[in-house]
Amino acid sequence: MEDKMTFLGGESSRFNLYHDLMQIKVRDILLISSPYDAWVMEEDSRISERIVSEYRGLNLSRPPRLTWVSDIEEALALLDIRFFDMVIIMPHLTNMNCCSMGRRIKDKIPGIPVAMLAHKQLAVSDEELCEGTDRQFVWSGDAELLVAMVKNLEDLLNVEHDTREVGIRVIIVVEDSPRYLASLLPILYKELVRQTQALIEEGLNSEHRLLTMRARPKILTARTYEEALGLFRKYEPYILGVLSDVRFPRMGRLDGDAGIDLLKEIKSLREDIPLLLGSNEPENRERAATIPADFVDKNSPELMSTVRRFVVDHLGFGDFVVRDLEDNEIARAGSLYALERILCNIPEELFIRHCRRNDFSRWFYARTEISLANKIRPLKETDFPDWETHRRHLIGLIRERRMQRQQGVIVSFNPKDFDPDTDFLKIGSGSLGGKARGIAFICSMLTRNKWLHEKYPEMIISAPRTLTIGTSGFDDFMEMNDLSYLATADVEDAKVAEIFKEAYFPGWIEAQLWAYLQEVRYPLSVRSSSLLEDAQYQAYAGLYSTYMISNDHPDIEQRLQQLVSAIKLVWASTYYKAPKSFSQRVNQRTDEEKMGVIIQEMVGQRYGEHFFPAISGVGQSYNYYPFGKMKPEHGVATIAMGIGKSVVDGEQCIRFSPRYPKILPQCPTLADSLKNAQTSFYALKMHNGDIRDIRGNANLEKLNIADFEDSGPVRMLASTYLPDEGRIRDTAHAAGPKVILFAPVLKHKIIPLAPMLGDVLRLAEKGMGGPVEMEFAVNLYEDGRMPEFNLLQLRPMSARADLNQVSISTEEVDKAVCVSTHALGNAEKTGIEDILFVRPDSFDVAKTRNIAREIASLNGALVKQGRKYLLAGPGRWGSADHWLGIPVEWPDISGVSVIVETSTESLKVEPSQGSHFFHNITTLGINYLMVLDKPGNVMDWDWFTSQPAAEAGEFVSHVRLPAPITVKVDGRSSQGVVLPAKGSNDYCLLHECVV
Repeated sequence: MEDKMTFLGGESSRFNLYHDLMQIKVRDILLISSPYDAWVMEEDSRISERIVSEYRGLNLSRPPRLTWVSDIEEALALLDIRFFDMVIIMPHLTNMNCCSMGRRIKDKIPGIPVAMLAHKQLAVSDEELCEGTDRQFVWSGDAELLVAMVKNLEDLLNVEHDTREVGIRVIIVVEDSPRYLASLLPILYKELVRQTQALIEEGLNSEHRLLTMRARPKILTARTYEEALGLFRKYEPYILGVLSDVRFPRMGRLDGDAGIDLLKEIKSLREDIPLLLGSNEPENRERAATIPADFVDKNSPELMSTVRRFVVDHLGFGDFVVRDLEDNEIARAGSLYALERILCNIPEELFIRHCRRNDFSRWFYARTEISLANKIRPLKETDFPDWETHRRHLIGLIRERRMQRQQGVIVSFNPKDFDPDTDFLKIGSGSLGGKARGIAFICSMLTRNKWLHEKYPEMIISAPRTLTIGTSGFDDFMEMNDLSYLATADVEDAKVAEIFKEAYFPGWIEAQLWAYLQEVRYPLSVRSSSLLEDAQYQAYAGLYSTYMISNDHPDIEQRLQQLVSAIKLVWASTYYKAPKSFSQRVNQRTDEEKMGVIIQEMVGQRYGEHFFPAISGVGQSYNYYPFGKMKPEHGVATIAMGIGKSVVDGEQCIRFSPRYPKILPQCPTLADSLKNAQTSFYALKMHNGDIRDIRGNANLEKLNIADFEDSGPVRMLASTYLPDEGRIRDTAHAAGPKVILFAPVLKHKIIPLAPMLGDVLRLAEKGMGGPVEMEFAVNLYEDGRMPEFNLLQLRPMSARADLNQVSISTEEVDKAVCVSTHALGNAEKTGIEDILFVRPDSFDVAKTRNIAREIASLNGALVKQGRKYLLAGPGRWGSADHWLGIPVEWPDISGVSVIVETSTESLKVEPSQGSHFFHNITTLGINYLMVLDKPGNVMDWDWFTSQPAAEAGEFVSHVRLPAPITVKVDGRSSQGVVLPAKGSNDYCLLHECVV
């Protein structure tokens, strides 16, 4: 298993092909010229700067370095001590001197490329030119020519390897005139590079951009008929197009028909290859039409635009244009997604014509989709029983590649032509935020670890489609509305929400969201993704808002306003009291916080007027509350039917270890099973677009499971209570009340949820470098579709502090006023002199909300004094269900250092592993001691109630001790103790205090 966990690969594997491309680079060039020419190039033309500028402007990799010498002797001496990739000679004496210099250099270093760069075309015989220099160009002072010369040499040096290994395409240029070649090559290279840039997947990192640039077509030049035909025959399978002059040498003599005959020969061998005939004689246009080939007048001021049109329209670099038989445009595609949609409705005769001309494969080659093009290029009509089968096969190949290419990649959102099936889209710049980073890592992790999908072929394992808005959107919003004062102002949450809802929304974001909603109609979850949220060491889990919208209004403007309102309220939650108090606790300035936004596809199905998944849950790779034979490293999961609010808020759910899914700690008996089984769930109400609740519960409804017994999730997940028999049957198909214990999943394994959770948690833990917590949701179908396991969030848990081993002696256990066998954390704390505890004799489970308010008041006073305290009381702290515990929120207890959870006869609940509350106390190093109703657990209420009370409310007492207590938690054994000050005899005897 461990060896299979891969964190390199995925879509990156596509780029592994490109690492080996363009292996030979021109890095050092020796220039031989007169001092005057060198001065003109450097001072007047600023050639070095312009080469660097050209490379940067075209996003090319490292530009070459020029070294200048003034004569051949100096050049030969330098060649003795330094390596050069290329030599450029600028003639300044006689023609023969220039050629002889080239011969001397080649005699000294055989094979070194030598080019002549003249101010005008020289009358040099072919024989002399070939002996001394490889190529002649006419210099006009433009740095683009030097860039083209370098790239052309690199293409020549790399073409054999790159075509053989990857199938890189080749463009042949036949031109014997140094002047026209010097004009044509810069045009071609600039256009090729720009078109390739325009086709690179947006959102990839700079390394991938450069690697993809290596996959652009190669340009090979030929001066003679024989040389051109030889290049064509050698690279025939890879030829993308041919550009040819009319008159050039054939059999050693200038031949006015050489270009015509060459293109006719190529057309007879490969009818599909685009051809361009260039001539300074306009009458050759008619001769080009007989081939047939496109034509360009080399003396025309439109030379550049004509070549550009040829590259875009015929070599596949522009949009894919579908034309009817009269050559009228009927459809246009700029992406794989758009082409796939066009192919769904393309007429038969047009489809066949494009196939016969290899237009599809050429377009894919130009877009560097080489593997896809290689699959399509060999296909013929005769390979399929009919054109419809051929069309469906082509659509399938495109869709497969389209889905593969965006897996694990953050893709910049393009409102003009985006693919709605993309896993992860991003609007704007700046950071993704912590939560979005976790989701992006999930996408990458699932893509790179194919073994996980192979191990569980009966399940689809994925992450919901996600659109993020980078923190630049938040910055623009705050600046244009001048709202930075809220970072320090004391404003109520409701007022902050009102201010944000009335504020102006950046138009550039709204325009992109409108394009997004044109394609997206499923329900959406709008979530926070602040810089610090779900961060490694200071995670603000659950402190910001989440909004769920049905996104089903028939009017797109209404849907857009709902989405914009949700985004504004997510931004507003940056300045709510809960995150502000948390920031204060971790010494983080609120004005440093920035908020990204996640717009995520909701997992679930529609059931009548409601939308929800079959199962939602939270998994943790480390279990702070192991039970029976469970071990902490086995991890733990908490699941519920419906939307996951039940889980993260600590309501009634089912807890289990992925290693032992049949063991349910909260259901040891029939009575416990009936008491702890889930009876209600959350769902999104459809046809309900308004967003009002600032706490993020908008549009959610809490429903009774009994009212949904006919729904698919209940039929597949429920058991049935048979009161007459006094037992629960693991099926929903018997008559009687339904009980959600997930027996069909955990016991009878209708889906492999438990083992898959274990694998995913271990995989994520390895990837994150420590214990993790993840949120997930499962869709189950009754119509035969494969079940879907969706990872919604991933964040690191603050693991036990292994560096500091805390030991608790038997003597300390005997002296302790509180002993827990299930304590969270790993620490030894001293200096706590304040205790807040809920008095057992005044506790009333019906008044837990009042108790929370009383604690909040005492907390506020202690925070102002800078005094940390221990908090003790019955039930589940931080529970959203006030019948299960005291529903404090983070601002209510922001000064706490240690929490003790006790039980009473009226309130005995299992701890909530999946709540945001637990994640935050773990992150902050707050120790949590659960005093269980089991041997070895001690809570000496007599000691607590006998301490001097600084203040006593209706339910809560504030004790200020004369000497500080010590709290010790051993993370290895999960044991924790509270020890009175040394020398104090005021502690209970063990036999009096054992529960």
